[in-house]
Parts: sequence; structure tokens; C-alpha cells
Amino acid sequence: MSLDLSYIQALCFDVDGTLSDTDDLYTRKVSRFFPRVLFKDPVHAARRFIMWIEAPGNALLGLADTLGIDDEMIAVIHWISRRRKFKPKRFLLIPGVDEMLKQLHGRYPMAVVSARDEKGTMAFLEQFDLVKYFDVIVTGLSAEHTKPYPDPILLAAQKMKVAPEACLMIGDTTVDIRAGKSAGAQTVGVLCGFGEEPELRKMGADLILVDTTKLLDVLK
Repeated sequence: MSLDLSYIQALCFDVDGTLSDTDDLYTRKVSRFFPRVLFKDPVHAARRFIMWIEAPGNALLGLADTLGIDDEMIAVIHWISRRRKFKPKRFLLIPGVDEMLKQLHGRYPMAVVSARDEKGTMAFLEQFDLVKYFDVIVTGLSAEHTKPYPDPILLAAQKMKVAPEACLMIGDTTVDIRAGKSAGAQTVGVLCGFGEEPELRKMGADLILVDTTKLLDVLK
């Protein structure tokens, strides 16, 4: 797959594992429980485990995507989102994301397209003063269906007044890639979150980046 830069008029960003990070010190501590004899890369395994805990919605959607039970899992996630009480937490930002968004702001209309609920999404964006960079914020319950359905990206495109085909969806999971492609958008998979390169490529990502900030080099 290859990215066609001439089509890109707007950017859609996932949050967990794409803009938000996990604590590396905590990851190293947890990695002690992942023996090297069982895990080729204990630190990487621990990182993915922590991210599953911190963002269970994304983890469940990824599992649903693998098993082909999207509707059932999405119903469960919506039920949980409506009933759970939001607990404030301190988020972490992937290094360089703030500067990347600052440089892209004004060049492209930008949207957040997250599977998180509105409270969690806004808490992250407000903690790092990122709201100002985004024209549209689409969360897990904004559209009739959430990712991996195309609805959130179609909604973001509509609100940004661009065609879905003119959007670039940036995310770290097969759920993001599938949603983007279903909407007709181009897709970039990033390796700083849940997803692994082989599965992102198999899902048809147009480009794979080591982390989200490398997008600046692509769009320069």
C-alpha cells in the first residue's frame, strides 16, 4: 500500500496509543512479571498489557475485530460507557505530539476520532491543552456506530466539510484502519500503541509509521 498525498485534505486521529502514551517506568516494573523465556520482548508485552488495562474499549474492539463479533462487543462497550462513573486520571502524551499538532494546525482541518467516551476523551485533550488544535471531536457515542464501522469518520468528514476520501485516518489498531478504509479514507498505522506491524499491514494500512510524530515528515 502507498499513501497518495494529493488526496489528503483533513486528518483524523485516534487517541489511545496514537496521541496518548503509557508510563515507561511503570512498564519496566511490570515487565518483570513477563519472563523472557515466555516473551521475546517482555517490555513490549508489558506495555501492551498496561494499555489493555488503561483503554479496555480499544482492547475489546481489537479482539472483536479479530473474532468477527463487532456488533456484540460494541453493544457491551456502549453499555459500560453509559453506566460507569468517570474517574479522573493523569494521562501521558506521546513525546512530540503537541509540537506535531501545533505544526499541522492551520494546514489541515483535524478531528479526534476516539472509541473513548466523551468524558475520558475531553479529560485527555484538556490536560494537555490540545482541544484548540481540533476542529471536530468524535467520541465513542457520537455516531450511531463506533469504530470499526465507518460512521465516526463519516461524521468527522461531514463536520469538517470534506469528502471522506479526502481524510487520512491515523491510528494504532486494526480497528482504526478498518474504519478508515470502510469510510473510503486513506489510513496510517502507528506502532506506538496496541497494534503490531503485520496485522496493520494485513488490514491494508496505506502507510506504517514507528510513531505518530513521524507524520510530520510525511506531510512536510
